[in-house]
Amino acid sequence: MRAHKVERVAVKALKLETEQQPESDGTITWDATTMVLVECSANGVTGLGYSYAHAATARIIESELVSCVTGLDVSATVEAHRRMTVAVRNQGRDGIAAAAISAVDNALWDLKARALDVSLASLLGLARTEVPVYASGGFTSSSLDMLAREFGEYRERGFTRVKLKVGRDVTRDRDRIRTVREAIGPDIGLMVDANGGYERKEALRMAEVFAEYGAEWFEEPVSSDDLSGLQLLRDRGPAGLAIAAGEYGYDTTYFRRMLDADAVDVLQVDATRCAGITGFLRADALCVARGLPLSSHCAPLLHAFASSGSAQFKHLEYFRDHARMEALVFDGVPKLERGSLKLELTRPGNGVRLRDDVVRRLTL
Repeated sequence: MRAHKVERVAVKALKLETEQQPESDGTITWDATTMVLVECSANGVTGLGYSYAHAATARIIESELVSCVTGLDVSATVEAHRRMTVAVRNQGRDGIAAAAISAVDNALWDLKARALDVSLASLLGLARTEVPVYASGGFTSSSLDMLAREFGEYRERGFTRVKLKVGRDVTRDRDRIRTVREAIGPDIGLMVDANGGYERKEALRMAEVFAEYGAEWFEEPVSSDDLSGLQLLRDRGPAGLAIAAGEYGYDTTYFRRMLDADAVDVLQVDATRCAGITGFLRADALCVARGLPLSSHCAPLLHAFASSGSAQFKHLEYFRDHARMEALVFDGVPKLERGSLKLELTRPGNGVRLRDDVVRRLTL
């Protein structure tokens, strides 16, 4: 590859209202999703990256990170990552700062692949060309009738696994999972996500209830900060019910602590939070060392490609809010076929183009 240096970094914050007004999970309520979009350009080639985070993330990118990467060779993703990590020291590396690094890092990986005129999947190792996914929605704000329609639609679209939000009201959760099981039938894998909404003993009791309906996955039954609580659920929960957490991991140290505590059966990793594709690959290396599977959290377009560099990858969360936003903002997102995303390898980078009119309309 000829030497190309990063010449320009542009950032925008886009806001998309939710389908329901509002939506909720086990612990919070929201009425919009914000995408922080980054474009990194070099010698007429532009890479696209993004994060889902507060609009203040864009300010961190502009004030702290643009100068770190401008002038670097487009191949120097490791050095760019190091410089950005140092630059946010006084702001705190976690949270918004990590989301800011993620958006830029993701754009730089896409730029590198486009400069080489290869698919990002090929650049990252091409571990797979079809990415298994599960449908994710079932908000706690949805009525039983709404759940029945939503999950019946997932069945008709060919999803082989689906995930339901729980934990907002323990008195409703049995009815909710029963409704979903009836809607999807006996053969589709069923997952639940409490978003840390239960206390430990309550989570243990509900694990038995969910197992009655064939649930195979219990995500954040307690707070992801409660590593001993997660370990309790992993050790004492029903056989066949995997405990998953990790979506709030901002760096490799977080993931190492979670794995050292034997807190999860499956590690969740989010490249819009964990310092980008670079951080995602480092988390995957930890899973290799532990022999544990990795599942990506939200952002289906981004993780369809990030998964191509992952040895331990299990499946991708096809989160309905993000899938809808990415299809609106980008042309060329991977196609969903029979419960998998099919990667297009003939286009360079992540293969998408911005819909400029939509971006202008949604920019804050």
